[in-house]
Amino acid sequence: MAAGVLVTGKEKVGIRTVEPVGHYAVRLVFDDGHDTGLYTWKYLHELGTQQEPRWRAYLQRLENAGVARRDG
Repeated sequence: MAAGVLVTGKEKVGIRTVEPVGHYAVRLVFDDGHDTGLYTWKYLHELGTQQEPRWRAYLQRLENAGVARRDG
C-alpha cells in the first residue's frame, strides 16, 4: 500500500457532491474545498474492502510523525 502524503487536521471533512465521470469514476467535492482527483470504482472498492488495515496504517504513520488526532 503506497504511503503518499500524510494528511493531518482533517478529522471532520465531509463529501458535499459526487459527480459521475463517465462509467468508470466519480469526482468528489469535499466541504473543505478539496475537489481534485478522480476516484475510480475499482479504487473505491479497494478503500472499502481494505478500510481496517489502511486505517491502522494511517494511525501508525500519525504516531510515527508525532501527530495526534483531535477526535480521539
